[in-house]
Amino acid sequence: MSHFRESPLPLFDDAAPVPASRPRKTAQKLPSYIRDHRKRLRERFLAGGADALPDYELLELVLFRAIPRQDVKPLARLLLDTFGDFNRTLSAPIPRLAKVSGVGDAVICELKLVEAAAHRLSRARVMQRPVVSSWDALLDYCHTAMAHQDIEQFRVLYLDRKNTLIADEAQARGTVDHVPVYPREVVKRALELNASALILVHNHPSGDPTPSEADISMTQQIHRAAEALSVTLHDHLIIGKSQEISFRAEGLL
Repeated sequence: MSHFRESPLPLFDDAAPVPASRPRKTAQKLPSYIRDHRKRLRERFLAGGADALPDYELLELVLFRAIPRQDVKPLARLLLDTFGDFNRTLSAPIPRLAKVSGVGDAVICELKLVEAAAHRLSRARVMQRPVVSSWDALLDYCHTAMAHQDIEQFRVLYLDRKNTLIADEAQARGTVDHVPVYPREVVKRALELNASALILVHNHPSGDPTPSEADISMTQQIHRAAEALSVTLHDHLIIGKSQEISFRAEGLL
């Protein structure tokens, strides 16, 4: 297995900075086969976008800056073999990433930077916007934030009287198949935010969004608590790996 070494990151990865008074040494140059490969990948990406590259090549692009002096294709393939796909690699917990041979702080930083950018971009498309007119963007955001998590997470989306999303808050994190939720806390927070409506969202790490009896019971409890205080529960979304289930659409609300 190849060994990877991280080094301080230059502004450009095809040449290390050298004093102006000294000629550049050949040993400091990126090997031509790596330089040419990276150039081709960048050109393909710029010309065709992410769809022009398979997962391992897209991951190579992310790894270029973290490991500027070596072929990163073996590490990209190792990460995909370990975590399953590009999205799961980006969202993998830091302790699990750190256990992969060749992954250090620089690699973890690059992966988590891309993940954070994806979350922030998708969130910006839904915050302070009417949910009705941005429903697809809302689903995209929920999938980006939660679909690839390996433990359950429960979020509440708080809306104002115009159904504009005013807050998105993670209420609890649980285990691989359970997350504790307290209806009183959910409704109390709605009053603090002066919210008029709620959308509940949680993920199923198994990938299957089918609601459990506990999911249904918890939703009914929150529905009753919210209704007593004139707060509307619009929906409860369960996010799976590639699809979601809406309680409203399924007749469960």
